[in-house]
Amino acid sequence: GADSGAYMFGKLFGKHKLAPKVSPGKTWQGFIGGLATAAVISWGYGMWANLNVAPVILLICSVVAALASVLGDLTESMFKREAGIKDSGHLIPGHGGILDRIDSLTAAVPVFACLLLLVFRTL
Repeated sequence: GADSGAYMFGKLFGKHKLAPKVSPGKTWQGFIGGLATAAVISWGYGMWANLNVAPVILLICSVVAALASVLGDLTESMFKREAGIKDSGHLIPGHGGILDRIDSLTAAVPVFACLLLLVFRTL
């Protein structure tokens, strides 16, 4: 959700570059829109699902994971810039390589999993 929200908000409102030397397409407006999208989705899911966890806890976990996803994406972009390559591979034509598709997940999934383990351990 955060990636889609960031893309949509960035396309609609993006004016200020987030990290122009590393990933010139990313904007602060997209970043904030991605966090907001993650927050809305997690809040809605928390209200709908019967998880025995306060929706605000899911909201916090999702926003922290969304922050990690941006860091993962920027880190992979930085590695590509340093290596002088645009895409991490050519397996998916027009979409970069596999790492380009999952770069944000490589950081977000472990962070979200650890947060949920902490939350459910304390219940």
